[in-house]
Amino acid sequence: MAMVIDKANPSTSWVDSLREKFPTENEWDHVLTSKQQRRSGPGYTPLSVDDIVTRLNVMLSNEIEGDFSISEANWLAGGASKLQVAFWLEWDKPGTGKTRERMVLRMEPPESAVETSRRREFEILAAMDSILPVPAALWVDPDATYMQYPALICGFVNGVTKPSGITSSVTGIGINFGPDFREPLAKDVIRDMAIMHNWDWRSANIPSFDIPELGTQAVEWNLNHWARVWEEDCNEEVPFVNELAHWLKANMPPIDQISLTHNDFRSGNFLFDEKSGKITSWLDWELAHLGDRHQELGFFAVENMGHYSEDGKQLIAHGLMPMDWMLEEYERVSGLSVNRRTVEYYRVFFCYRAAVIILGTCIRAAMGGKTHQDLTVAWLSAFAYRNLDEARQVLERIG
Repeated sequence: MAMVIDKANPSTSWVDSLREKFPTENEWDHVLTSKQQRRSGPGYTPLSVDDIVTRLNVMLSNEIEGDFSISEANWLAGGASKLQVAFWLEWDKPGTGKTRERMVLRMEPPESAVETSRRREFEILAAMDSILPVPAALWVDPDATYMQYPALICGFVNGVTKPSGITSSVTGIGINFGPDFREPLAKDVIRDMAIMHNWDWRSANIPSFDIPELGTQAVEWNLNHWARVWEEDCNEEVPFVNELAHWLKANMPPIDQISLTHNDFRSGNFLFDEKSGKITSWLDWELAHLGDRHQELGFFAVENMGHYSEDGKQLIAHGLMPMDWMLEEYERVSGLSVNRRTVEYYRVFFCYRAAVIILGTCIRAAMGGKTHQDLTVAWLSAFAYRNLDEARQVLERIG
């Protein structure tokens, strides 16, 4: 007789069994274990901006020498997982002097659509400074010493995620940039992807990133991470999700070069300037890890993230470019080879990951009242079956 697990009140022994069953990177293990330890605790309670600013003052008084002041703090819209507040800081900036800057506070609610590490996000933002356009990494409170939840503070960057006047779904699904923006943005995306995948991460200060060996170690860590999330969070079994996990594990492609991968490199996660048509910043680095460059390419291959061209004849990957053109241009710009079957492997992986997040974590967080975006994450559930059907079609074709 199978043991009944109360996932709303997980036992230490059950969590330990999952840690042993699904070994992954140390920081991911810490993040997922911490989530389980909090699960039986209170749900999300709306926070006041005044309370956040009070705590922010205490945090910054331990980081900044001299006087400073916080003003015009307001909630930021967007995203389906993090709490974000924009504010202005007047302070005596080292090397600059008296200045007034707009900043962003990012916090994790009790549970979100994707549970991640502010420590890890802060490290990679700092490492990417001067490499790619990213928000400035300023301060981090990784264990919620000062703030209500783990938090980081970064610079505010101007830009938009989609052209003015258009509507789109959440998380960047189906953004139509239009012919005017499509080409310049596509070129920027490929350029930045090539820079990231060729970047020498060995010289960076990213201690919370485990370094995998060449071969399949990074692939297995990644699969174990999401298999554990599914087992922790799913409310009911979806047999095809488990079948996909088995297929992915049995067909892991070896990695010939360890690269930094953003792991959520897509439309909706970059800002651009509407006058120049140039990308101003890459956002949401919380899922970044050292792994296979094909991951990014596989995400662009997911059809549900794109739309068809104006004449209805061609699928535009993530609203930016035809997939075949992208792969050829990526090889030319990066100097790195592309294995088309590996791209399809990661296309299946991202369809699987979407199902894990939507049918597992989103529903679990909404049921437990642990997120400020309960309606949004519950609404997303319908998209999971589109992803699962896409994965089925790919497997029928490639075997």
